[in-house]
Amino acid sequence: MENLVLVKLKSSKQLIDKDEARLLNYMKATEYEVSLLLNLGTKPEIKRKEFDNYRK
Repeated sequence: MENLVLVKLKSSKQLIDKDEARLLNYMKATEYEVSLLLNLGTKPEIKRKEFDNYRK
């Protein structure tokens, strides 16, 4: 799965630790190694996460 990014969209007031933990669980369950967490709420936020996945 080269050159693919997992994208999670949210619309809330702010991101919380659970959002990042959920994103990490998605990455562990798939072959994705790079992800973006986008919050389109009142204060837009972007977080980029990397995970070295043994499934590749």
